[in-house]
Amino acid sequence: MRRVVVSGLGVVAPNGVGKEAFWSACLAGKSGVRPIESFDASAHPVKIAAEVPEFDMTRFLPGSHRKSLKIMGRAARFGVAAAGLAVEDSGLDLSRENLDRLGVVMGTGVVPMDLPEIAPLLSRAYGEDGQLRIDQLGKCGSGSLFPLWILKYLPNMPAAHISLLHGARGPNSTITTACAAGTQAIGEAFRLIARGDADLMLAGGADSRIDPLLLLAYHALGALSPAMRSPQEVSRPFDGLRDGFVLGEGAGVLMLEEYEHARKRGAIIYAEVAGLGSSFDAYAVTKPDPEAGGAARAIQWALREARVDPSDVDYINAHGTSTRLNDQMETAAVKRVFGENAKRLPLSSIKSMIGHLIGAAGAVEAVAMALTLSTGTLPPTINQEKADPVCDLDYVPNAARDKRVNVAISTSFGFGGQNAALVMRRAG
Repeated sequence: MRRVVVSGLGVVAPNGVGKEAFWSACLAGKSGVRPIESFDASAHPVKIAAEVPEFDMTRFLPGSHRKSLKIMGRAARFGVAAAGLAVEDSGLDLSRENLDRLGVVMGTGVVPMDLPEIAPLLSRAYGEDGQLRIDQLGKCGSGSLFPLWILKYLPNMPAAHISLLHGARGPNSTITTACAAGTQAIGEAFRLIARGDADLMLAGGADSRIDPLLLLAYHALGALSPAMRSPQEVSRPFDGLRDGFVLGEGAGVLMLEEYEHARKRGAIIYAEVAGLGSSFDAYAVTKPDPEAGGAARAIQWALREARVDPSDVDYINAHGTSTRLNDQMETAAVKRVFGENAKRLPLSSIKSMIGHLIGAAGAVEAVAMALTLSTGTLPPTINQEKADPVCDLDYVPNAARDKRVNVAISTSFGFGGQNAALVMRRAG
């Protein structure tokens, strides 16, 4: 198996676009949660989210590709931007590379439909009795839609647009395992290089669900915090006052590269990817296994593939959603895997600052993990005010911490019972 390293980082996050802005915000404990601006949420039960503000996609697209904006949903735009930043950060000149050996794997999920686009069509199909007439919908005709309309809503489009922009002709796939998707995408890309199917992979996740209908759906599910605190104080993983997560959006993309390829060109190496573990709870669709069996298996299997003993792990970039059940389960999983060492092992959740990016969450957190390994600084879990007797580990409360990290893990746990864990080592 060949060694795989991280040689480029691209991130579009609610608290910063680009690795420098993102990382400095994380270390400063700067939150990207704010009142929703992308639509009028004044009558919604939840009025805050972690949006990417004032995002100008045109700066990330050459003129010849800007016509593609018509068929790029918001998540795809974030993914394309993050991938472009990762390529730029890597220093690779792709015109000199064999693009048959460059692939893309992206995690994503539900693609919300633009209500103003379909509302006129639906309104014409309603009868005088207020009922939707399916036969009338057919009479309205497909001519009412932009011919390429459907392409905005296919989940494989982020990976497709990234490949088209960079000419990547290698392996290409999309992972849709809810909140574990970004982590699994990076792990699957790592394995493609490790077994020789590619030399370079752009891997990560992109998601955007800050949408009027989806916001109502997540509220109905009981997943979002109803708290009336200031927006920056609502997301509080592992805190005793937590009561739900904050919906976020964005993208993270890593340039993964075969080690010898990176070494020969003198690339800056942030970290080495060493192992992926994935499992399924088989417990419940909306609740994690309280015994944390599935989460523990994912962590254990990632460590096994990486050939790392649990005692050698220095830090965990936690899933830490700020929901009561998830944070308790994750704490239990860490105790189950690391035993007595769990008490000395720091873990933190950047969701306290960027909200929950769902399909992109694990990817942005992998960017943060690579930066932790390369800088020797742990990002904090902000909004730690009240202890929870069940969540009693070291969550790096409220302030960043300097610490040399040789081995780190990022965890992701998704609806349905999806679990994933990714192991990285410090470059060297």
